[in-house]
Amino acid sequence: MKARYTLIGLLATAVWLTSGWIPAPTNPASAPLPGRPNILWLSCEDMSPRLGCYGDSTVPTPNIDRLAREGVRYTNVFCTAGVCAPSRNAMITGMYQTSTGGHNMRTLYDTYPQKTGLPKEYSVVMPPQVKAFPEYLRAADYYTTNNAKTDYQFDAPPTVWDEVGAKAHWRNRTGEAARRPFFAVFNNVVTHESQVWVRKDQPLRADPAKIKVPPYYPDTKTVRQDMARFYSNIREMDDWVGDLMKQLEADGLLDKTIIFFWSDHGDGLPFIKREIYDRGLRVPLIVRFPDGRFANTTRDELISMIDLAPTVLTVAGVEPPQYMQGQAFLEAQTGNRPKRVQPRRYIFAGRDRLDSEYDRVRTVHDGRYQYIRNFYPERPLYMDIAFRKQQPMMAEMLQLRDAGKLNAVQMNWFRATKPAEELYDLRNDPYQLTNLADKPAMAGNLKRLRKELDKWLVESKDLGGVPEKELVRQMWDGQNKPPVTAVPRIARSSSQLSISCPTEGASIGYKVSGEDSNWRVYTKPISAPAGKTVTAIAMRIGYTPSAEVTFTDSRGTTPVR
Repeated sequence: MKARYTLIGLLATAVWLTSGWIPAPTNPASAPLPGRPNILWLSCEDMSPRLGCYGDSTVPTPNIDRLAREGVRYTNVFCTAGVCAPSRNAMITGMYQTSTGGHNMRTLYDTYPQKTGLPKEYSVVMPPQVKAFPEYLRAADYYTTNNAKTDYQFDAPPTVWDEVGAKAHWRNRTGEAARRPFFAVFNNVVTHESQVWVRKDQPLRADPAKIKVPPYYPDTKTVRQDMARFYSNIREMDDWVGDLMKQLEADGLLDKTIIFFWSDHGDGLPFIKREIYDRGLRVPLIVRFPDGRFANTTRDELISMIDLAPTVLTVAGVEPPQYMQGQAFLEAQTGNRPKRVQPRRYIFAGRDRLDSEYDRVRTVHDGRYQYIRNFYPERPLYMDIAFRKQQPMMAEMLQLRDAGKLNAVQMNWFRATKPAEELYDLRNDPYQLTNLADKPAMAGNLKRLRKELDKWLVESKDLGGVPEKELVRQMWDGQNKPPVTAVPRIARSSSQLSISCPTEGASIGYKVSGEDSNWRVYTKPISAPAGKTVTAIAMRIGYTPSAEVTFTDSRGTTPVR
């Protein structure tokens, strides 16, 4: 079933979930099969590493700090876009969004067709080999749940999740499913940019007077209030982490589950979210092992968030597909990077259309120096995004700009043009106030990083240079609507049923009458169940799903009516 949410509806639902419905445990004593750990993703939104365990004591975050004490804290982790949908597209596929066509924010919900000339929405057609990685886990008999973020720039095939929605939970495994290990995703939106104004009248849990205001903001009451609200929301999110930890403990699963905690991109505050400066890309990542290995340790290796997909597959004992551009940074047996994987030397990211506004920016980061290339230097750095103007401090900054009351540092965001190249030394300039691209002493670093970016643009087959309307035309084979996945074929040979689909890259799901409520992932011929009906469906990501077919007898298949 298609699950589509408007942004506001999704946010409202998820905020309700943080303090609402929790299913009772069905079988707390059940355990995963030997050697196959449960995997729990705790994801939050729009948050840089503003946590006690990362050195920010503005608000207490005891539950996330506990994860860090009992796990591994990674300090050089970067997303591939400073905004949610492109970033999550990369995470769910293990591919750069610029390689798959998922780089424009956003393709589902609203593409602002009045200004862009695009269809109201479209589901990105992934390259045929690309899958949403939880499908590989389901094929390996993991129980996959998502509560409830699906902002991946495409509608997922029915083979990806056992459950997706407001009530999805590992506790919903029943019968034989209770023996399956789980991969459970829980997403909290209380730190989302919108919650700064949605929750503005709720009591604060941070003192505005103690906020450290960065130099690119004016130090005003409104700015301090909004930043205090943002920190207060972080405190709420930490409570949510504690609640889920308690549920794991109550179910006897804490010592059988690997926990990943992360954010999808940097803070939901002006001049951070949607940008690809360090502060917009750097995110927290904590991994807690069930047996306490590597507890209270810190690792500073470079990690891209596209590395999450192959890492989770590796932890689950599933070989990551070779097409993935991400690479595993740990394995379950040792807790270390797999020996065959070389450490990253660079991370890459991009910015493209944001709502109704177009830009193209690419960056490479080596952990200290960040190089940025602006493909449209004649355009302003600031993008006039209507959505964020609802944030009081954003509205105030625009008023102060127009009144000539921002200083030179604060006006930097609003300059009429931007340099073609930018280079920053994060060690000596953490706020990235001084562009070093024209400094002779930096010529070596500039040349090195420029070369690495050029190489990445070619190797990753960056699609950012293709006009979006042309990209959609190519995805839809020149038609005015998405292609339809071909109807799968069920064939019988002796006691085996094989299912195929003529559409390249289509995922195939099947059900057996009286046995399945969810689609199973078809990977190889199955035993023909005597006296039962087999139903099949197929879907390539970005295509319309096929019609369902049922196996009727040895003579063939019949479409379901």
